[in-house]
Amino acid sequence: MKQALTVGDFSRVTHLSIKTLRHYHQVGLLDPDQVDPGTGYRYYAPHQIPTAQVIRRLRDLDMPIPDVKAVLATSDATARGDVIAAHLDRLETELAQTRSAVESLRNLLRRPATVPIEHRTVPPRAAMGITAAVDRGDLLAWWQGALAELHAAVEAQSLEATGPSGGLYASEIFQVDHGRATLFVPVRGPVRPIGRVESLVVPPAELAVITHHGPLADIDLTYGELGAYVTRHEISVDGPLREYYLRDTRHSSDPSRWTTEVGWPVFRADPQPGPRPGR
Repeated sequence: MKQALTVGDFSRVTHLSIKTLRHYHQVGLLDPDQVDPGTGYRYYAPHQIPTAQVIRRLRDLDMPIPDVKAVLATSDATARGDVIAAHLDRLETELAQTRSAVESLRNLLRRPATVPIEHRTVPPRAAMGITAAVDRGDLLAWWQGALAELHAAVEAQSLEATGPSGGLYASEIFQVDHGRATLFVPVRGPVRPIGRVESLVVPPAELAVITHHGPLADIDLTYGELGAYVTRHEISVDGPLREYYLRDTRHSSDPSRWTTEVGWPVFRADPQPGPRPGR
């Protein structure tokens, strides 16, 4: 066993624990150079040190063992780079999700104790819109694409927007992760349907309205406050939830600068103006 390293020595050289080396042997990731048939002792060769160093770095990046095997098995630099690049892309996606979750938690901790809620009567509005059945996980991506398409259509048809863009969201989107969603831009003038774009009338509604500041990723915090309010006052009624985008991606590429009004359908508990009985 000339130039053989015991598992202990190989562990010290590579900074991989004996337990980890045993596991890598069991899964076929890094086999010992020799195994004593009598004692079962494992021995490694010096030329295996660079391989162990590569494995350690890839595993430090949480690369799955099958992918590490694929990297080690090929001599094609392009194929090896593709496997590593794909894993790095996954890491960047996970990092972005982690950062978003951390920022959302910070926003929750920073939120004021109370946020003003108003009651509002919304009249029907002629609009240009896009409607689709959407999975909850796809909602933000769908919103971005549909909103851009709507505003492009408004400009292409030389229509005048008469208010902020908005959205109607069926409760099923939140209850069963799939439901009907409509994005709209209220406009003056005839709408020419094209592609997904259609003419529609945004229905009237009585709403409890709260303002959300910041990215839509943590708008659930604002929904939570509004939902608690309408439940506490026992004024919630069936109907789609509503959003108005006072400041969105068209106004700023920084989501922290966005402003969204969230409306919950309610019945009005306060007296409404009108003729008195008997008159």
